[in-house]
Amino acid sequence: MLIYTKIDTSKVNEYNKIADLYKEINPDSTLFYAQKATNLSLKSDFTFGLATAYVNKGNASIILGDYPNALKYFKTAQLEFRKVLKEDSGKKVKSGLARAYASSGVVYSEQSNQILALKNYEEALQLYQEIDEQANVSKALNNIGIIYKSQLNYPKALEYLKKASKIQTETGEKNAAVTLTNIGAIYFETGQNKNAILYYNKAKKLFENTDNARGYALLCNYLGDYYRKEKDLKLANEYYTKSLNLYEELQNKFGASLSLYNIAGLLQDQKKYKEAMPFAEKSLAYAKEIGVLDQTYHSEKLLSELYEALNDPKSALEHYKNYVQARDSIINETTSQKFALAEVNYEYRKKEALLSEKNKRQIQFVIFSILGALLLIALVLVIYNRMQVKRQLTLKKEVAEYEQKALHLQMNPHFVFNCLSSISSFIVQNGTDSALKYLSKFSKLMRLTLEYSKGSLIPIDKEIESLQNYLELEKLRFHDKFEFEIRSSERVEFNMGLPPLLIQPFVENAILHGIVPKDGTGKIEVDFDVENEQLICTIKDDGIGLSESKHLKENSVTAHKSMALGITKKRLEIMESITSKSAQIEITELESENKKTGTKVVLRLPVQYIP
Repeated sequence: MLIYTKIDTSKVNEYNKIADLYKEINPDSTLFYAQKATNLSLKSDFTFGLATAYVNKGNASIILGDYPNALKYFKTAQLEFRKVLKEDSGKKVKSGLARAYASSGVVYSEQSNQILALKNYEEALQLYQEIDEQANVSKALNNIGIIYKSQLNYPKALEYLKKASKIQTETGEKNAAVTLTNIGAIYFETGQNKNAILYYNKAKKLFENTDNARGYALLCNYLGDYYRKEKDLKLANEYYTKSLNLYEELQNKFGASLSLYNIAGLLQDQKKYKEAMPFAEKSLAYAKEIGVLDQTYHSEKLLSELYEALNDPKSALEHYKNYVQARDSIINETTSQKFALAEVNYEYRKKEALLSEKNKRQIQFVIFSILGALLLIALVLVIYNRMQVKRQLTLKKEVAEYEQKALHLQMNPHFVFNCLSSISSFIVQNGTDSALKYLSKFSKLMRLTLEYSKGSLIPIDKEIESLQNYLELEKLRFHDKFEFEIRSSERVEFNMGLPPLLIQPFVENAILHGIVPKDGTGKIEVDFDVENEQLICTIKDDGIGLSESKHLKENSVTAHKSMALGITKKRLEIMESITSKSAQIEITELESENKKTGTKVVLRLPVQYIP
């Protein structure tokens, strides 16, 4: 959950950081947060943040196989970064521009446009070398090596890849596994199988300690090729299937198409033509969907061979014609790429000229903006006066307002989005039974929340049921990171009530700020009791404690937490005025043997009964 700040540029940077973190895990989440960064950047005229958001959108589109949109985002990012570069030639801006070029190279490479891919990688390499970003220098060297590999220039490819590997070894770069994989692939393609498996095994060992699912999926494909050549069909199928599952989880149709093609080819080797057919057809469907001509060419050829083996000459001929058409298109495309490159350079210079003219117009725009600012000041004064009037609302309206804010604070779009993303993930990883279980708990929580959020009080048993559902959802979401226990003493009567959504923010804080940052698992306890005609609600966790949590967030924005606590205190003040009884909150840090062992929140509320 994002904690808001008062500075728009800081918000944009936070959104972009979150978007980048999600890119390999959940590309849809990357697009969600990148769009938030885009909207806020446009609103606040923050060009650097806008350019970074376009890069994040492009990277998510690559994972999703949407190459046309990916290129559009990266080209826009390049133009925006170059605007900033005219005023600020610092390391941060050059790094962003280099990243936009490198990502464009990835798209061109996967579209088999090696000329433009190489051009973009070389632009990125030059920028990374200028600012001495060794980790990214190694990535650019690795990508250039892959281009030479695709052109069958193996000596040149090994030269760049081994340069990249040397830097990665010196710096401990996590992408070292990807480079080792590519070196192994070259040795495999040149018939040096012993060297190939040596590098593959080194890469596999490194992947075990990283979260690069996309890189590991590619390695599994290469391992499948190796064992297929060694006639170990069982291991070949095992690695091809593992690669396919990883690509499907990442929604990467480019990689999935290749894995499906390899599985079909493996079955063809075993003369299992009918079993191979659905894999080959799905491979072709993915290749056509994302517009990858090279894979379309291979899949059409394989389908033609399978239909021929199944004595279906009509279908075999149809796919053979498609194969020939794709082959001719590839030949023609290679020839036209040189002309396309010249055209791209012309268009780029043309856009640069347009930007120069645009800057002149912006100077004129500033003059008119000053006049507009005077009108804006007058408008602000009018709005300020209206705000003063709104502050004279009645107590009843104030109660409704704060209760509505509390509801929005808890059931915010981020929580709902994360739950739906988790349901999607469960369908892929754990099957429909687990997903249905998750969805059932989520829908039950929504029903309880909507049913009781409008009233002033909720029965304690319904509050416990709501907390139970919420904690079970979060436990599934964080993979059993914590255990929990909800207890109610015998002194708590069935018709006692408390305001809705009063306890949940503190349970959420215990999870996110106490348990999640903690090493190992934790426990959350929620107790309801009655003492001295007061309902005592206690939330206790064995997390990292208040002081450690504050220390971890020193450089982060913290407005959301203060809003939740402020709203709760306001609701307690209103409760005191209505009931004429004390309503207090106490937050303490737990210690044991001079060591912080968690946080304890105690709410002391007037006993209220539901009619």
